[in-house]
Amino acid sequence: MPGKFLLEVVTPEKLLLSQQVDEVIAPGSEGEFGVLPGHCHFLSTLKIGELRYRVDHETHSMAVLWGFAEVTPTKVTIMVEVAEKAEDIDVERATAKVADAERRLQAGGLPSEVKEAQVSLEKARLRKKIAERARKTSHA
Repeated sequence: MPGKFLLEVVTPEKLLLSQQVDEVIAPGSEGEFGVLPGHCHFLSTLKIGELRYRVDHETHSMAVLWGFAEVTPTKVTIMVEVAEKAEDIDVERATAKVADAERRLQAGGLPSEVKEAQVSLEKARLRKKIAERARKTSHA
């Protein structure tokens, strides 16, 4: 189906993205889902993951951390606690956060501390993966 639809990514602080796109792939809590123009209405919760969107032949990525997606035939609204575009993520900082989270997880502790370390590690690995891929693409 030809055409585009509006993708908006919103955090509590700002509207991070408002762009006409051809396709969106989002990290739904029950698994990834894709959206093309004319998609049926639905709501979904989102987990920590990579949001990908395509404009013409170029695919863009961002890290998103928990939230909701509202899909209509002409618009996708992503409302998340945190979102970072791939090009805005510092690879070295993300790598350091992975190492820090791994150390915290290895140290153990109370179940709540272990869970917090696991979530931190998941977020850090996601950010690192997205940033490294963006760096490779920009240097190609």
